[in-house]
Amino acid sequence: MSNLIDGKIVSAAVKDRVKAEVAELKEKGISVGLAVILVGEDPASKIYVANKKKACEDLGIKSFEYVLPADTTQEQLLSLINTLNQEKNVNGILCQLPLPKGLDDQTVINAISAQKDVDAFHPANVGKIMIGDYDFVPCTPAGVMEMLKYYDISPEGKECVVIGRSNIVGKPMSMLLLHKNGTVTTCHSRTVDLKEVCLRADILVAAVGKAKFVTADMVKPGAVVIDVGMNRADGKLCGDVDFDTVKEKASYITPVPGGVGPMTIAMLMQNTLTAAKKQNGLI
Repeated sequence: MSNLIDGKIVSAAVKDRVKAEVAELKEKGISVGLAVILVGEDPASKIYVANKKKACEDLGIKSFEYVLPADTTQEQLLSLINTLNQEKNVNGILCQLPLPKGLDDQTVINAISAQKDVDAFHPANVGKIMIGDYDFVPCTPAGVMEMLKYYDISPEGKECVVIGRSNIVGKPMSMLLLHKNGTVTTCHSRTVDLKEVCLRADILVAAVGKAKFVTADMVKPGAVVIDVGMNRADGKLCGDVDFDTVKEKASYITPVPGGVGPMTIAMLMQNTLTAAKKQNGLI
């Protein structure tokens, strides 16, 4: 029976740290501000934005919210981003993805100043992660690394397998594990003998977006299993890992919900604080 990696506990620790630093900056006359742009009426995106706003309020970070109609043009959106790039009291800019049809995600990502790109999706920040000299890391992989650190699980010298190669999770996740001296294999839909590769993993990260995709026969006894998935099966929230069977084999496992999920917003707050410190010449 495995130990539970509790994202609520780890995210609370990160938020406490951020809150204390935000308060310290305030005493020096420096405020921390995050601008969140939401285009359209996507229900999931609205929930994410509301959660981000609440986290900002809890930690003393100023929240600037821009809710635009679904028929907003690319030019209008880019014009708003350009304004926010110049705005001194906005340290971080986040545009909730995916955008409605007719708007290009990558063009919008590229328009956000790399210094204010707290999602770490800008090509300049992606490149910095590649060479290991980065200020910001995409929030979900950053959250996974924070959890491993909290539970004293070192990737060094371990076989690490990441299922998924998205720009948001899979690729940066692989790079971060590599920077911590893990031996990393990135798997995807074309991987041959996926089960055999997964069975080598000391640390297995599932970020494939398919409910209960990772089954017990794919997991080495004693492996650490990190479930990044957020799916619905039979009306219930579940991850990419078949939790009930895999927990019997893993040494550590993240639940869904309550695992990686809470970490994402905590790390966004951390990135926003880092941006403010950097822009004010404190790091």
